[in-house]
Amino acid sequence: QVQLVEPGGGLVQAGGPLRLSCAASGRTFSTYTMGWFRQVPGKEREFVATISRSGGRTYYADSVKARFTISRDNAKNTVYLQMNSLKSEDTAVYYCAAVTGFGEFLSLGARNMDYWGKGTLVTVSS
Repeated sequence: QVQLVEPGGGLVQAGGPLRLSCAASGRTFSTYTMGWFRQVPGKEREFVATISRSGGRTYYADSVKARFTISRDNAKNTVYLQMNSLKSEDTAVYYCAAVTGFGEFLSLGARNMDYWGKGTLVTVSS
């Protein structure tokens, strides 16, 4: 089992950057495909980005492609989400998630993920 903690949310102006981090403990971090998802009240949790176990492959939702970058540091048991050119519609609770068993397949939905952090609120002011 793995525990996930995501500090680092907050309030940011539209157009600005923000970096989220997610620290993992428990089983070997490098065995997990990691992902970021987000949710606003009244809507389903939506996919943002995933990264392969080695960090060599990434996959993004069209809405964040070219603005967001997911990365990981397996030595630090941490996954990151660098968010640039933030828009008001990026306002959401962001969740870190982990799963094993999908190999290099990265087109994953929320229902595929096994472990979740508690989430961190990102508010983008316009």
